Amino acid sequence: MKLLIRIFYESLRQAKDALTGNKLRTFLSLLGITIGIFCIIAVKSAVDSLQKNIEDGFSELGSDVIYIDKQPWNEDPGQNYWKYARRPNPSYDDFLALQKRSKLAVQSAFTVFTGGRIIKYINESVSNAFIMGPTYHYPEIQPLKLQEGRYFTLTEYETGSNKVILGNKVYNELFKFESGIGKTVKLFGQNFQVIGYLESEGENVFNFINFDDVIWVGFNTIKKFMNVNDNSSIGRMLNLKARPGVDMDELKGEAASIIRAARRLKPLESDNFSLNELSMLSQVLESVFGVINIAGFIIGIFALVVGMFSVANIMFVSVKERTNIIGIKKAIGAKRTVILLEFLIEAVILCLIGGILGLALVFVSLKVITALIPFDMGMSLTNVMIGVSASVIVGIISGFLPALQASGMDPVEAIRA
Repeated sequence: MKLLIRIFYESLRQAKDALTGNKLRTFLSLLGITIGIFCIIAVKSAVDSLQKNIEDGFSELGSDVIYIDKQPWNEDPGQNYWKYARRPNPSYDDFLALQKRSKLAVQSAFTVFTGGRIIKYINESVSNAFIMGPTYHYPEIQPLKLQEGRYFTLTEYETGSNKVILGNKVYNELFKFESGIGKTVKLFGQNFQVIGYLESEGENVFNFINFDDVIWVGFNTIKKFMNVNDNSSIGRMLNLKARPGVDMDELKGEAASIIRAARRLKPLESDNFSLNELSMLSQVLESVFGVINIAGFIIGIFALVVGMFSVANIMFVSVKERTNIIGIKKAIGAKRTVILLEFLIEAVILCLIGGILGLALVFVSLKVITALIPFDMGMSLTNVMIGVSASVIVGIISGFLPALQASGMDPVEAIRA
């Protein structure tokens, strides 16, 4: 153990001499390592951060929820456009069939939504408001986090009462200096009472639905003012939440049989709907980000190869400059393994310095990007370990041949040199 500590100390001292004795040469040699680690870890950290922000935005969809739609989420929308365009939209009748017959779902919900509306309060207004009209049990599938107030009562929902819940941004734009709970606003040309508003969702630009900008009214209320069967002017969403412990494939099978029966599809007819879940989006993201990671890795590898040859050059020069010292060490009993380890550790230390500089550049770059764009980017411990490991591996590869040359010297000829 003491021998290893001495070898490490000696290698550290020699690495310091290499750094201080030939600053420009060492800097240029380590630049390749720094750039290589920067390319690999910067791309990987950026992709990981981007993927995390997107998945956080999609997480509100729920991992145990099935979404019935016209087309699958894991296909290019333009690839089979006409095939999916001819399919019917999810309907309220589909929802009723699922609600009545599903045994594996804890709850289902049907929602219609539209944009381009104006909501007013005295002299304040919000234009192009996005309105969602869900069925009563929607919060059991996708929770609405209320900052203040309450959700619709069952009586209010069933009677189509003019009650409204506001997103955080809409609420604060209408009621800048006062509480809006219980106040009357104008929507669809009618008076609506504000019964609550939601917590802010923050600045994640990848939110699937930004609830800060949404106005919520009950389905039975919105259908008084809009034709909910009109396929051209409104959107619709039908979702189904699995009971605890229910396999998603089993739920999809049950949902498919219920909808086929509701739509009176014949046994040999293909489904005219798609059953989507969050895992489908995750698979698409993984494939896309996997390609980006590979591209960054290839660029980084080329830079690391350049750096590896540069460090090997430093080590060969170092061996040549210390030939007589190597001869003396071997003459007084130093084994080949000791000499080999000294030069290997020295190469690893030099590469680690380059790698640490690369990681520092990644950290600073991500902090700058985070300050400029509306989502967080960071470097995980895993990526730090990848950077350090890559530096060590490059150090071992680049230092092996010079170390082997040094350890194989004849002590007499080395001293004479």
